[in-house]
Amino acid sequence: MRRFSLTLFLLAALVVLGGGAAALWWVNQPLKLPAPSVDLSVEPGTTPRGIAQAVADTGTAVQPQLLYWWFRFSGQDRQIRAGSYELERGLTPRTLLAVLVRGEEATRSLVLVEGWNFRQVRAALAKAEQLKPETVGMTDEALMAQLGKPGLHPEGRFFPDTYTYSKGSTDTAVLQRAMRAMDRKLEAAWAARASDLPLKSADDALILASIVEKETGKANDRAEIASVFANRLRVGMPLQTDPTVIYGLGAAFDGNLRKRDLQTDTPWNTYTRPGLPPTPIAMPGKAALLAAVQPARSRSLYFVARGDGTSQFSESLDAHNRAVNKYQRGGQ
Repeated sequence: MRRFSLTLFLLAALVVLGGGAAALWWVNQPLKLPAPSVDLSVEPGTTPRGIAQAVADTGTAVQPQLLYWWFRFSGQDRQIRAGSYELERGLTPRTLLAVLVRGEEATRSLVLVEGWNFRQVRAALAKAEQLKPETVGMTDEALMAQLGKPGLHPEGRFFPDTYTYSKGSTDTAVLQRAMRAMDRKLEAAWAARASDLPLKSADDALILASIVEKETGKANDRAEIASVFANRLRVGMPLQTDPTVIYGLGAAFDGNLRKRDLQTDTPWNTYTRPGLPPTPIAMPGKAALLAAVQPARSRSLYFVARGDGTSQFSESLDAHNRAVNKYQRGGQ
């Protein structure tokens, strides 16, 4: 009886399509879209008939009943996946079905860059294409509570990477992924830390990694820079790193760091306060995280930029002053 019903269904479809040859021709003909691309949303639980109607509702010139029969005839009608799709010109009924069955949703991407602070992250989220802005207007505190981390400062808590998302996704969902990625990376780095590391917790490692990220000009110097800060922590010497001062100045920083800025006390000023600052100052990447927990073996306490992206490292203040004179003041 079931086979008889299916046969009748196929016969009816062939009659409507004008025979098998006509059916083969139709499923391979480009659909007429109202624009170069149109959005199609397939909600969970939508029936194949409803999906065919949704395609027609986009303005695509197709008979929904005919499309529904094609879905049924293919035997894949129950394999169509919910999601947000972008239909583009040249799509045929055959390729449309393939896209829906494979779940090839329309995606966009957001790049979170190593060394960005959280203000820059929020600005990028606000500009992201087709991303629902759930967090717009939220304070940082409210945002972290929304993410399930109430009371935690957001700085440095999101892993810099490229995140793809479906059209209609929320910025909250993207931030959740980035936060979980950083949690995993930090946990792995802390588990691989050196035995003599002068840090008390994974959070300390995250803070130090953020400083290393901002101080590194060349990747090869990263572990040595981490070593300088680790050595300073060991002997109780102030970190005296400019990026922390700049971070503490916030929007007041005009791009020119002055002597008075170094003397202006903020919680992040490592010239006026000992030890690590209270929070990270940026998003560190994987390499900076590893450098922070596995610094180079050295006795260096100072470094200065050579002007080509690399740094000159010194073990004594006298040697450092000579390096500063050579590379920063043009001395010989």
